[in-house]
Amino acid sequence: MGFDPSAQGRLGQSLVEVSCLSLGGGPLSGPLGAATPDDVDGIVARAWEHGVRFFDTAPLYGTGESERRLGRALSRWKPEEYVIATKVGRLLRKDARGEMAPNFDFSYDGVMRSLDESLMRLRMTSVDVLHIHDPDDHWDQASDGAYMALDMLRSSGVVKAIGAGMNQAAMLERFADELHLDAFLMAGRYTLLDHRTSRSLMEKCARKGIGIIIGGVYNSGILAGPVEGARYNYAPASSEWLDRARRLEATCNRHSVPLKAAALQFPLANPAVSTVLTGVRSVEELDQNVEMARVEIPDALWADLRRECLVEEWVPLPSGN
Repeated sequence: MGFDPSAQGRLGQSLVEVSCLSLGGGPLSGPLGAATPDDVDGIVARAWEHGVRFFDTAPLYGTGESERRLGRALSRWKPEEYVIATKVGRLLRKDARGEMAPNFDFSYDGVMRSLDESLMRLRMTSVDVLHIHDPDDHWDQASDGAYMALDMLRSSGVVKAIGAGMNQAAMLERFADELHLDAFLMAGRYTLLDHRTSRSLMEKCARKGIGIIIGGVYNSGILAGPVEGARYNYAPASSEWLDRARRLEATCNRHSVPLKAAALQFPLANPAVSTVLTGVRSVEELDQNVEMARVEIPDALWADLRRECLVEEWVPLPSGN
């Protein structure tokens, strides 16, 4: 079965309600994504028509350009009509060439400055969700200064939910064990193709009520089309991953289901997952994602994927197989 992209659900145990399909701000910053602010206005307007109400961005995306463009695009609606998330951990400062560049800063003061600067770019007075962004090599500062700042912002009502966004499961699990966070944004580690390292995290989040925002459902493009030269995890895919993706596609083809539809719908069967976050470069890509979300997928496809060992036994599937 498919899902309604506009359906609302709770982000973990927080008071934040998010749409099942959400819009990522990475490709909205150009030059490889949406080319102009007008393009972003059109994408966001179309997302709104489809019922998308959760939007994610970060200072890192286009050195602030994603925040500026998304803020402009959302300005036609009231803040209470949508949910906006951004991130902390990188301050934008001029480098030796006089160009703006991201600088890691997970300190308490750095987080406060980052939020203030994000609000200026967004032209907003507050955001709903604030994530610690990619603290892979900065655990001590992120779990101390950054977390202290986020916890204070949450307890004082400045933000409604706090979390961490990463491309790995191991440190997110450490966050779940040691700190009190509401949500995680995890990209590329719980997908139809690649979910081998995320079992402990997903099961822990389901128990603790930590909402998972799933990004990277196409694993950098390989699940959008497993052709020679396809990318996985931001790099050219190895023959091992390409072969596995082609086996997934072959099974989908036997059931007349697009691989992209199975990839997009797969994560939402997990009780820890609150929303699937997709980035698009055009209205056409957005429309295709919505179409993939609504595709009716027969239970037999999920059963075949299980039988062929293309999904692991612990993984919840949409049909309950």
